[in-house]
Amino acid sequence: MQNKVKELRKQAGLRQEDLARMLGVSRQTIIAIENNKYDPTLALAMKLAHLLGQHVDEIFFLEES
Repeated sequence: MQNKVKELRKQAGLRQEDLARMLGVSRQTIIAIENNKYDPTLALAMKLAHLLGQHVDEIFFLEES
């Protein structure tokens, strides 16, 4: 699954540390999500979407073949 977390985080003027703190996760988790190494749980994806002012399906999407 691909995502636009890094792009949206930067547009919001947030550092990885800021986003991690707001979500109650580690910075390493944010790094892994941004690098498409970790797919967050639905609850975490929904929190991310809320914080970034987006719908979940606007942030996370399946890679087209």
